[in-house]
Amino acid sequence: MAHMRGAACRRSYVGTFVVISATGAMSSSRIAHACDGSLQVERVETLSGVPRTVFRRNGEVRTFFASSRTVRTDRSDTPALFPQPSVVAGTKLSQFYAVQRLGLERVAGRSADVLWLKPQDDLRLGYRIWADQETGLVMKLQTLSPNAKVMEQAAFSEIDWNASVKAEDLSRAMDAVDGFQRVSPEVRKTSAQEEGWVLRQPIEGFVPVQCYRRTLSVEAGARSVLQCLYSDGLASVSLFMEPMDATRHGGVEVQEVSMGATQMLARRAGEDTWLTIVGEVPRKTLHLFSKHWERSR
Repeated sequence: MAHMRGAACRRSYVGTFVVISATGAMSSSRIAHACDGSLQVERVETLSGVPRTVFRRNGEVRTFFASSRTVRTDRSDTPALFPQPSVVAGTKLSQFYAVQRLGLERVAGRSADVLWLKPQDDLRLGYRIWADQETGLVMKLQTLSPNAKVMEQAAFSEIDWNASVKAEDLSRAMDAVDGFQRVSPEVRKTSAQEEGWVLRQPIEGFVPVQCYRRTLSVEAGARSVLQCLYSDGLASVSLFMEPMDATRHGGVEVQEVSMGATQMLARRAGEDTWLTIVGEVPRKTLHLFSKHWERSR
């Protein structure tokens, strides 16, 4: 697992990345990833859906929308595009997943070790991971239901480790914002406690990772959303709190939606707040977060 965690820092590459859900929905992107010491820069160009290009430079994210000539700058400390196991203080993957090596297979022309991360409880999903033998990069990932059915698959269909891609070139392209309308919503780091919220009972294995308050637009008086992220080092759950809106939320007590491996639960939280919980976890986990998430003041 340690070999996989540091993979993105070791090599630069260009590749095509495809995500397919159990419903047949598919999306694809072209990725260029470069690293120079501690600096990592990534460019993701969508090949399906709405045309856009996303750049990520360490924790800074910049999204270019060609049709509207708009560029949006955000801040994010969440893992990079492809799901790599991350180090989360206070968690240990071996406590919640049993790792079994299934053999060796080829993905996008590369030899990859196949691992099965089997959950040890019913609060998380399982994963099959194909990790490049040489670099440790996750080349393919299947998210599995409790009965081991594939809910979603994400993989590189092709990858070039010898592509001429440099961090300084990607960084320069990321900063080329002339001719675009710039949008930079306010993002402020905070905590659930500071915002008056608390998880009364911890959800086993999931620890708080980050919490931000973000405005939804740059207009004066724009409403804001509080996002608090919890993770076990592999699976993650995000809780979003926003002001109640009678037009959008009125008349709905609880809303549940499945989108491939991603589950969503939304409900009213108090008199003036709408809570939305999203994660690639079983619904039971979302219900536990919903049950124990309360105002502290």
